[in-house]
Amino acid sequence: MSSREPRVLQLGFMPLIDSAPLIAAARLGLDRKQGLRFQLQRQASWAAIRDKLLSGELDAVHALSGLVHGVQFGIGGLQADMAVLLTLNHNGQSITVSSALAREIRAGKSLANAFASLPRRPVFAQTFPTGTHAMWLSYWLASHGVQPLSDIQNIVMPPPRMADALAAGELDGYCSGEPWGLQSEALGTGQRIIRSGEIWADHPEKVLACRRDFAELEPETTIALTAALLAACRWLDDPAHRREAVNWLADADVIGLPAERIEQCLLPAEPSELAAPPLRFHANGAVNMPYLSDGLWFASQFHRWGLLTPDVTEQRCEDTIAGVHRIEQYRQAAAHVGVEIPANDRRVSTLCDGMTWTGRDAIAYAESFPLRAPSLRA
Repeated sequence: MSSREPRVLQLGFMPLIDSAPLIAAARLGLDRKQGLRFQLQRQASWAAIRDKLLSGELDAVHALSGLVHGVQFGIGGLQADMAVLLTLNHNGQSITVSSALAREIRAGKSLANAFASLPRRPVFAQTFPTGTHAMWLSYWLASHGVQPLSDIQNIVMPPPRMADALAAGELDGYCSGEPWGLQSEALGTGQRIIRSGEIWADHPEKVLACRRDFAELEPETTIALTAALLAACRWLDDPAHRREAVNWLADADVIGLPAERIEQCLLPAEPSELAAPPLRFHANGAVNMPYLSDGLWFASQFHRWGLLTPDVTEQRCEDTIAGVHRIEQYRQAAAHVGVEIPANDRRVSTLCDGMTWTGRDAIAYAESFPLRAPSLRA
């Protein structure tokens, strides 16, 4: 940055453990090292983050990966050109169910039989219609033969409300980021039945996102912003640093839960105690690359569940995601702060149902699933 005065940026975040890179960057002065000054603004919902980003009230945001791609495709609302600057974390989410339902499932009942024991069609909440939590919930249900489009009532709810709604009997389960799954266990009203890393090991989760015009009109600022968050992600992979960040996240203006609850989510357990891949912020840069294949996976699931219009072809998926993921700006930012850059901008993954995602041919992949939107039936 050439100006002596730091460029002030308004950054939005949700009260979640994986907002930690934004909080750490501001607390450690990593923004000012890049000639920036972050003003962090906690938001009430993912819809608020989307709307304030699109209106220009926020310059960049901590966002659900799928939210950004949903806006780009114009699903369920205004279409706008978006930019993903880097991935902030892998893993760290969970599906939580009521204690009664957890007992049924852990007794060996199939999901369908466990749901049949309920007095109503099960009600599950997720955080945004095209967001990561909606996709993890749908993928998990479908892997157990449950049709997420009809066998459950699927509603949207901000994560801080979910534990209370489960305790009140309004929900039978929900998918959210931590610490809100742990909160139900602390209240004694629910149990985390599966971690998101068990659905897809080292899955993409939150990203740093902005409007495309911001990334194109202010490239130096965009690279500096990306570099500051990359440095924060690297800092957070040290357990001693995470311990330092616990109280920052527990603050009433960030998450507002007891520090011990934050610590349970943020500090990695011993490897022998892990049931799923842990929350990762950096892993020598392997986390932060905005892989094209990650964006294409969300496009595949949008198609699988009937959210894309019929004119979205394989080539259009490729072109759309290539425009969203700012690979070249990421590489410049990574080089600036000495972060290793993965050799490939795609990766291969196998998910919990044994289906392998090769990172290509999103439409064909979506149509290979036996359980999908009825409109996609052959």
